[in-house]
Amino acid sequence: MISQLPRWVWTGAWALAFIAGIVNVVGLLGFEHRAITHLTGTTSLLSAAIGTFDGPATLHFLAMILSFVAGTAISGFLIQDSTLKLGRRYGYALFLESALLAFAVPLLNRQNYLGDYFASCACGLQNAMASTYSGSVVRTTHVSGMFTDLGIYIGHTLRGLKVDTRRLRLCVIIISGFLCGGIAGARAFQSLGYATLFIPAALTGLAALGYTFYQVRHSRRPA
Repeated sequence: MISQLPRWVWTGAWALAFIAGIVNVVGLLGFEHRAITHLTGTTSLLSAAIGTFDGPATLHFLAMILSFVAGTAISGFLIQDSTLKLGRRYGYALFLESALLAFAVPLLNRQNYLGDYFASCACGLQNAMASTYSGSVVRTTHVSGMFTDLGIYIGHTLRGLKVDTRRLRLCVIIISGFLCGGIAGARAFQSLGYATLFIPAALTGLAALGYTFYQVRHSRRPA
């Protein structure tokens, strides 16, 4: 059950999913036309590249996966816990994600694969940063799990079983955030191209400042 989540967590989950939606659409509309925020398709492409003995493609997809994993490792090093807890270094992680997305833009404009790796690292960092809320696993850079949970809850409702409505609400929030981010990213890409990534870079930078401010205010409150 996730009944004790503060309101800013709900807002943050939507915002992070919105950011991921923008990043993924940029990857899909870019020169490679491939997803960035999750690794299911990338792992399948790596398998295909290995199976067809395509060395350059194998190295590229392996680098994409390792970049994502590197982001998760950085998050684990900075935050040091998989459970959301005020006082952890979420602000640092968000600032780093912002920098990685911003650095990816000039590289992608030159069709340099390093831009993909920077963006993939940023998504891995974000996904690991928001892993667990009150014992419930949450991912903000892909929505397969959210749709799975949504389907399970529909089945439980049809069966007359009790449903955790707050968990259901979180699923809807993340799905809607990812969808809205994708729509916004697609619209922006038409005129901005890869510079669209400056939008999620700015949003994560602002989120880092906001979280840092929130943490400072909270730490100053009398016990």
